[in-house]
Amino acid sequence: MRIRASVAALSGALVLASALVFPAAAQAHAGPMTSEDDTTITKVVVNDGKDIVLGTSAKKSFTATVTAADPDGVTGGWVALWHGTSFDEQGRDGALMPAEQGSGSCVAAGAQTSTCTVHFTLDPKADMTKNAYAGTWHAYAIAYGLPSGSTSDGYAGSVHIKRNTTLTANASPEPVVHGRTITVKGTLTRADWETHAYAGLSNVPVKLQYRKSGTSTYTTLKTVTSGPGGAVTATTTATGDGYYRFSYAGTTATAAATSASDFVDVQ
Repeated sequence: MRIRASVAALSGALVLASALVFPAAAQAHAGPMTSEDDTTITKVVVNDGKDIVLGTSAKKSFTATVTAADPDGVTGGWVALWHGTSFDEQGRDGALMPAEQGSGSCVAAGAQTSTCTVHFTLDPKADMTKNAYAGTWHAYAIAYGLPSGSTSDGYAGSVHIKRNTTLTANASPEPVVHGRTITVKGTLTRADWETHAYAGLSNVPVKLQYRKSGTSTYTTLKTVTSGPGGAVTATTTATGDGYYRFSYAGTTATAAATSASDFVDVQ
């Protein structure tokens, strides 16, 4: 897959793609996109409704499904994902991600309704060439019904494609005397799709969390801000044996991360 940096060319790309990916029954109707009252798109789901988190090297495969209805039956459905400021006007970071050629198989749920599945594979080294591509991607869906009905929707669904993050935590001293200060240090990093490496993520809130030994629930002790290079430092008072960790909530463009826990013996 190669992401095309042109939302403005979306209509033409999808018409071309329909002839390549639809089953034979659908190809007969894969003409210019139109809207017929008797063909409707009822639901579009991308990646089972979950965020897509992408690192710097590993490919990520996922699917999108189009559920459509037509009184005479549904012959095909297809999806492309697009990113930009709006569907009609390409923004600076606009991009188009068509589904893979050859995908688009449909399963009938009845005489009038079918769900069609298309496949995507994202390669961070070849596809996500800009960090600005992180964030919300909208689904442009097409459905084809018999005998010649069709409909399309540029805002049929959405998914967040996020840059992966890593987070570490190390508490010291170990062991520590009751009532003394414990210092927890770690590093928060984020995938850079332009350099294909991880870089420190600074100036974002990170929570210091604690779980008392023998319990299963973490509580947040305080929130600190990551520093240069993604460095995270927090202090607390030793009150009893337990586990310390850092947690970053993430955003619509950056994945959440929780560090491994570090146990501290309090004497």
